[in-house]
Amino acid sequence: MPAVGDLLRKINPWNKGKCCTLTASLMIALTMPQGAAAPPPPPPISTGTATLLIALYALSYFVPFYLSPTTRPSPTLSRDAPSVIRARVRSVTLSSLLCTAFTYVVLSRAGTAGTSEAITPREALHLLGLWPAALWDSCRVLFLTALLFLGPLFSYFIVERGWAEWMRLAPVKEVWDEWTTWRNIIAGPITEEILFRTASIPLMLLSRSPLHRTIFLTPVLFGLAHVHHFYEFRLTTPRVPASAALLRSLFQLGYTTLFGAYATFLFLRTGSLVAVCAVHAFCNCMGLPQVWGRVEPPEFDEPVAVPVMAGGDTGGGLANGSGRPSILWTVAYYVLLVAGAVLWWRKLWVLSESENALVPSSAFSRV
Repeated sequence: MPAVGDLLRKINPWNKGKCCTLTASLMIALTMPQGAAAPPPPPPISTGTATLLIALYALSYFVPFYLSPTTRPSPTLSRDAPSVIRARVRSVTLSSLLCTAFTYVVLSRAGTAGTSEAITPREALHLLGLWPAALWDSCRVLFLTALLFLGPLFSYFIVERGWAEWMRLAPVKEVWDEWTTWRNIIAGPITEEILFRTASIPLMLLSRSPLHRTIFLTPVLFGLAHVHHFYEFRLTTPRVPASAALLRSLFQLGYTTLFGAYATFLFLRTGSLVAVCAVHAFCNCMGLPQVWGRVEPPEFDEPVAVPVMAGGDTGGGLANGSGRPSILWTVAYYVLLVAGAVLWWRKLWVLSESENALVPSSAFSRV
């Protein structure tokens, strides 16, 4: 597997004439003929150093939770308590900003390969995904991700009549009225993406680490940063068997790691923090798709089955004689779920392509 730096010699600059000094210098150094007198210098930092820094970043994200009684959970204090959420958000915001600042210093002081020139502030901000914002690219990858959720979107907006909630802007109000929703949709995605993408990925690029390691190693650390929920879950629900709690945590580790790999891929493809924050927030909104069972409004077995926000008959025109939603809703859901996954795969490269990419498209064909 070639190193990222080795692949930069084939890069097409995202802005002709404005290619960053780091990229240009790496291309010069890495295209030097074999047998030349001066081989390219080693990367500014090693892969091991980059990995160690990212691991320390991950620890700085959640370890402070257990250092203060205001953020430390207990049998009588849930992580969902507003006071705990506020204190934890302050903690992770500070950690994320400090880690990003440290990475910026590392980038700024690292001489580029083959030259004595330093990375300019603009180039460092680009590697951090902070400039340009790439709003259009963010919309494209958000649409790409939504394809994976065609089935759940259909279930929410049509079967459960979620459109009525949006007509009243109820979900938007909930973000600002409910502390847990604000944490899950706003604070969590932003701080996690700042730390695990903005502060972490440039270190792997600077070390010229193999691309597969960049995509799949940092998400493992991202997933492990959620394992502490096992302790919190056991603390607040002691009656749940330890084996069940462990399986729950392993499952969470699996899907958070998988999402982390996807977010890292998008970050490398778009070079945009805004893009991965938007995708992260959207995925937190949607949750995991339903992959078995019937699709129906949760209120259908109540004596009066009326959706909370919509009003009226839950089954609409597609209900059977007992008032239970028709099986056609379920058929449509799974058809859309599969179709969306196929469309996502076919459009993955097209919709994630960006002039601001941190890594050229040719690199991914060799992963």
